[in-house]
Amino acid sequence: MKKILLSLLLTGLLSTATHAAPRNPIVEIETSYGKIVVELFEKQRPKTVANFLKYVDEGFYEGTIFHRVIPDFMIQGGGYESIPYLKQPYGNIQNESADDILNTKGTIAMARKRDLHSANSQFFINTKDNPFLDKAKYAVFGKVILGMDVVKKIEATKTKKTDGFDDVPVQDITIIKTARITPPKSALANPTATPNTTSK
Repeated sequence: MKKILLSLLLTGLLSTATHAAPRNPIVEIETSYGKIVVELFEKQRPKTVANFLKYVDEGFYEGTIFHRVIPDFMIQGGGYESIPYLKQPYGNIQNESADDILNTKGTIAMARKRDLHSANSQFFINTKDNPFLDKAKYAVFGKVILGMDVVKKIEATKTKKTDGFDDVPVQDITIIKTARITPPKSALANPTATPNTTSK
């Protein structure tokens, strides 16, 4: 009888493991400076992640540039093919900012205008903890799990003012391709690849 119960217990455990919840979506952003891999917090930011993945899956970001780079702050892209030529995005999305995930170093968040619900395709990657962005309700929806060296390389590029825009890289930094991927196990085991609610 004990053997039967043990067998049933093991079967149940194996079944549970087999049907474990799927991992968060992982996206690779290939740039002219190298590759950046981000984990997206789909459960916490469903609308924001769905919006970002729509642009990724349709190849919208390919050929766009990182058009705004500010050292010790962030790098921003996903909208312009060149300055001042904006690629036409889809409509704006609802702001899902909340204090469960903060604008800490390495997180990816939606760029927008003053209107809380004006984000569409543009995003930025924080290169340091930016708590004032939490107060301003900029929605974080993921985190870099590989390629922070590439982010820092982009952050260090020389910038200029041109056509009414500040902080534009002198040399274009282009997004070559974006795609969903299955990353190495070492990346998934990275403890920084989970939502962070506290500033470091």
